[in-house]
Amino acid sequence: MTHGPGEVVITGVGLAVPGASTPDALLRRTACPVTGPDPEPFDTAARIGRRGHRYKDRATRLALCAALEALRDADLLPSDGESDRPADGPADAPSDSPSDRETVTVPGDTVGVVASSNLGNLDTACLTTTAIAERSAVDLSPMSLPNASSNVIASWVAIRHGLRGPNLMLCNGPTSGLDAVHWGAALVAAGRVRRVVVVGAETHNAVVEDLLGRSAGELLDGAAALVVEGARWAEARGTRGVAALGPYERRAGLTGCVEALLPDAAAPGVWFTPERYAEGPAGAVPVPRAVPRYDVTGAVGRASGALGVLQCVAAVGWLARAAATTGAEPVEPVQRVERVESAEPVEPDAGAGSGTAFGAGPGSARDPVPVSRQALITSGDDTADAVAGLLLRPTPDRSHPHPARAPLISMECSR
Repeated sequence: MTHGPGEVVITGVGLAVPGASTPDALLRRTACPVTGPDPEPFDTAARIGRRGHRYKDRATRLALCAALEALRDADLLPSDGESDRPADGPADAPSDSPSDRETVTVPGDTVGVVASSNLGNLDTACLTTTAIAERSAVDLSPMSLPNASSNVIASWVAIRHGLRGPNLMLCNGPTSGLDAVHWGAALVAAGRVRRVVVVGAETHNAVVEDLLGRSAGELLDGAAALVVEGARWAEARGTRGVAALGPYERRAGLTGCVEALLPDAAAPGVWFTPERYAEGPAGAVPVPRAVPRYDVTGAVGRASGALGVLQCVAAVGWLARAAATTGAEPVEPVQRVERVESAEPVEPDAGAGSGTAFGAGPGSARDPVPVSRQALITSGDDTADAVAGLLLRPTPDRSHPHPARAPLISMECSR
């Protein structure tokens, strides 16, 4: 018997995009693009405070805002007013001002971070190299130089919340966001950690606009985040997932990717298409015409490395709407287990850590979810031989009748 997490679910979502503060709002904005003036840029100071801005670039600040919201949504941060304020903070700081560090309520060793951004700190990197080439390295500020590191977004999310699990940064082109969701879930399914914050962030600036040859109005200035968690671990702390992760595929083309995810030409409930996807002639489209389509980039701008995470957040909104429309009975809340989560390692049972399929193996959903109730998410460039796909499913109708003790296995980080 294994103590692996079984099904991997999404327990929290967060957004830091203009004009959409919830998954349903993002879905509505995608379905009916707003005409008129563009919404105001997202105010990061309102969520993380001015102190949270210190020495951080725009993409990092946006990622911190989305990650903070996702951790709150997953009930992994203390209630308002209970967050830890740094010991060196001013004694007269307002009680409602965000602290520099809000530590999670579970052991930091059990939480990892996977971030995705292709262009987030491109301006810092380019301006740094230009300054060195034209003048000298002595002109560089030691405070801003760390922002030139490619993993700065993932690192700051971990530092702010005390997350000491694996820390990864993906810069993988059009599929980067979905790849990040996959690798976050893989870490959980393999027993490496119990939960992972997955965040995608991009911003626009003069350097990005020049590289892509597009105006700022066409590009995303925002971030999205998910908390992916083993269903067993979530249930043990009294939290229910808002969606379950299905299979993931990465193929050379869109048709092959969709066919691998949807055998026998099954029709999903909804399709979140690649960025600015152009429909082909009848018979050439891998998804039936009757399936509703959503392209989130039409609402928020071309999203690059943040696209896959944004699509997952919008899909969570669609699943919630579908459940309400079908009149599904409300799920009884999971009884909270009064237990302090331990970070001490234990010897794994035979077979622990085996099987990384997110919807298979011990602890997975007992009844298959019909494809017509699932959201198909695809991102990538069909002409560049890189397309990734993921199925997002509603969570099981009933919680596991016997919550597991959920001990950490030996692969997990511990201190």
